[in-house]
Amino acid sequence: MEIEVKKLSDSEIKKMGIDSWPIWEKEISRFDWYYDQTEDCLLLEGKVIVTSKDRIKVEFGKGDFVTFPKGLACTWDIKEPVKKHYNFRQVIFRDKTFKI
Repeated sequence: MEIEVKKLSDSEIKKMGIDSWPIWEKEISRFDWYYDQTEDCLLLEGKVIVTSKDRIKVEFGKGDFVTFPKGLACTWDIKEPVKKHYNFRQVIFRDKTFKI
């Protein structure tokens, strides 16, 4: 399972409605995490190293758009306090919403 890190243009951020996503903040810390859903996030502040169970390290920080795949088990090592917009992906079928 691969963590994807990329930069988005201002127009992509606007088109995706990221500014309306919830905000999560966390101080410098280290903790284990498991993603039971795919999460997209845009870091507004901070610096992080995430290490997967396979010992693959991914570094990201302010301005990075990060996708964490469903089923990922990892350790977060927050080097600088984090503030991010986040969104858990959902699939919409007709008038029903299902989390994936």
